[in-house]
Amino acid sequence: MTSDDTVGRRQGVLAEWNDDRGFGFIEPAAGGSRVFAHVSVFPRGRRPVTGCEVTYAELRDERNRARASEVRYLGAESARRVGFSKLPLAIAIALLFFILLVGLLMLDALPVTLLAAYGLFSGVALLMYGADKTAAEQGRWRTPESTLHTIALIGGWPGALVARMVFRHKTTKQPFRTIFWFTVVANCVALAWFVLEAPLPLP
Repeated sequence: MTSDDTVGRRQGVLAEWNDDRGFGFIEPAAGGSRVFAHVSVFPRGRRPVTGCEVTYAELRDERNRARASEVRYLGAESARRVGFSKLPLAIAIALLFFILLVGLLMLDALPVTLLAAYGLFSGVALLMYGADKTAAEQGRWRTPESTLHTIALIGGWPGALVARMVFRHKTTKQPFRTIFWFTVVANCVALAWFVLEAPLPLP
């Protein structure tokens, strides 16, 4: 990698990123000390992740420490296409799940209150992920990951699944991804038990 001298910008790799606190450090391609980068200097629409290649302008703060400004992703367009390519699949999975719920409702194997709960919690999950993404970009108070996992576990996972792709939020971070899919499986297992073993459906 070489410096992007033609436009007065530098090139490097995001060597460290703290997603919860919204900052990290860029390793310059030309060598030298790492450069501090806050989430607010990154483009909206794609969350920074460790290892991504970027270009940036370098500034100095009041203590003469290097800070990155106007960060841009290398290959940003292809990354956006990859993110959006997963959105139809997420929507399809959520839609098929709700079709299944409606089918179970028609067979009197599921109470309408449970169907409504899945819809409500999915809507709440969408709002929570959107709010958390905005808070992360602006450096404000974040929604705890345990809260996001709880809303998914109690039935909001279809909405959370779609929200992760729509906002491109929490799609790469570990162990969040693993825990999220665990909540999906746990919820589906609980639903299957309810349908097969519950003595009587609720009104």
